[in-house]
Amino acid sequence: MHDTQDTFSVPIRLNGAELFAEASGALWWPDEGTLIVADLHFEKGSSFAASGQFLPPYDTAETLLRLGDAMHKAGLRRVICLGDSFHDRGAAARLGGEDAARLRRMTDGCDWVWIAGNHDPHPPDHLGGRVVADELRIGPVTFRHIARQDATHGEISGHYHPQAAIRVRGRRLGGPCFIHDARRLVMPAFGAYTGGLDVDDDALRALFPGEPSVHLLVRRRIVTLTRAAA
Repeated sequence: MHDTQDTFSVPIRLNGAELFAEASGALWWPDEGTLIVADLHFEKGSSFAASGQFLPPYDTAETLLRLGDAMHKAGLRRVICLGDSFHDRGAAARLGGEDAARLRRMTDGCDWVWIAGNHDPHPPDHLGGRVVADELRIGPVTFRHIARQDATHGEISGHYHPQAAIRVRGRRLGGPCFIHDARRLVMPAFGAYTGGLDVDDDALRALFPGEPSVHLLVRRRIVTLTRAAA
């Protein structure tokens, strides 16, 4: 049975770090002044358009707007992007001038870290920030794009775009979610045009063989539930 508590953020303790999962899809680490986001997939719309699958070309602008809102934090010092920030190798070149300028203002305003992903193994350097090819460790937490089965405690990753759903008054409500246990946390995709993988999928079950916590993002709130209820 799911917890129907209506909230904008949920505290998570991971390997001694006090983190907050937020309804925006970002993760906030107050002690380090660090905001974490995963799978922005900038310019996914233009990538699909090039292959004849039309999507409205506003995904990057929408994602940047939401990211800017999430960055309004007292004490923000660092932003970590957990890979697949750009949908493909040519995405940065397709950024519109206004979007590129907005992104550059963001990266210039703090310590900005691009962790390389499978979609963007070489994030562009002309948009600011610094690139980490594999993983970044800060205190008790290790950040990487794809979770590793042999990871030590304190791993935070993206890649899988976890999603879940619940039924409320006979209606199915679904969306992206955070999923974690005492060892690791997998972030929801932050990008506007990102699909997802159900928390019951074998790939996520392999990472979370027990009963992890699932924090579902729905109607600009967070609902916490067990995987059995998702």
